Amino acid sequence: MSQNCRILGNTFHSDMLVRFSHCDPAGIVFYPQVLVLFNHLLEDWLTHGLGIDYTDFIGQRRIGTPTGRLEVDFRAISRMGEDVTFSITPERVGGTSLTLALEARCAGELRVAARQVLVFTSLDTHRAIDIPPD
Repeated sequence: MSQNCRILGNTFHSDMLVRFSHCDPAGIVFYPQVLVLFNHLLEDWLTHGLGIDYTDFIGQRRIGTPTGRLEVDFRAISRMGEDVTFSITPERVGGTSLTLALEARCAGELRVAARQVLVFTSLDTHRAIDIPPD
């Protein structure tokens, strides 16, 4: 597992540095970039937390995880140079979908809280499929 990733209980954590490319002219993280960082978290969780290579998951296994629902609460700003801890906790596992609780915190302060429903799909048919057993 990567040094910046860890699992505590049922929650996967990944520390990410806020970079210039994440920020708007005001010097704070531009809100769409938060969603990009949450997607990085998903990739890290699959690869480092669950041991499922994300590249193979998409490329060879042809499994997609499009977002079916997304709720995001922005609580405080994050700035370039900060180390922000992103976390992902599975809340509900369905037959073809997975509900995740996502957070971004810096120095213990909640910056962003989100709830995301992912639907597992075949990238060949773009239809929902059962969640893979692994």
